[in-house]
Amino acid sequence: MRWAELDSRTCSLARTLEIVGQPWTLLVLRDLFNGIRRFDDLASHLGIARNVLADRLARLTENGLAQRVPYRQAGHRARHEYRLTSAGLDLCTVMVAFAGWGDRHLAGPAGPPARFEHRDCGASVRAALLCDSGHLLTPSDQVLSRPGPGARRRDGPIATSRARPGQAVVVTRESNVRATGVQ
Repeated sequence: MRWAELDSRTCSLARTLEIVGQPWTLLVLRDLFNGIRRFDDLASHLGIARNVLADRLARLTENGLAQRVPYRQAGHRARHEYRLTSAGLDLCTVMVAFAGWGDRHLAGPAGPPARFEHRDCGASVRAALLCDSGHLLTPSDQVLSRPGPGARRRDGPIATSRARPGQAVVVTRESNVRATGVQ
């Protein structure tokens, strides 16, 4: 089955981007990862419009990435702060990967603006690709993307592709995308 024959809406990446792909969402997640949890603090730190922040936090909460937790300061009314759920914390690898890409390709002459460190030993943390056999993949290794058990045929016209039936799409550092006869 060719990729163009598959319904792209069933793609896990597309489904994830429906939740985190809106402007500001990843930055809200970044601040939640960094311990900024209260609405006013988030709004101030990000410089985001309050209605936009309210919408992003509502979507993160509705989709199970964050939860509202009540707190009360002495002499004030009860309020809520936002904390990442286990599903939200699972995005840590993605956040580290995005930051690493930005550090390699967009950081200024002074270097990266932030570092990720292992709390226990202080070593730098980076995102890495591992296959299920434990092989560490480098950017020049070939990574195949194949339809999985959740793939569904697309309804409607089929786009043309560089890959032909029986071919997989291979992403490499040198060629970006090419078709191969590897099954």
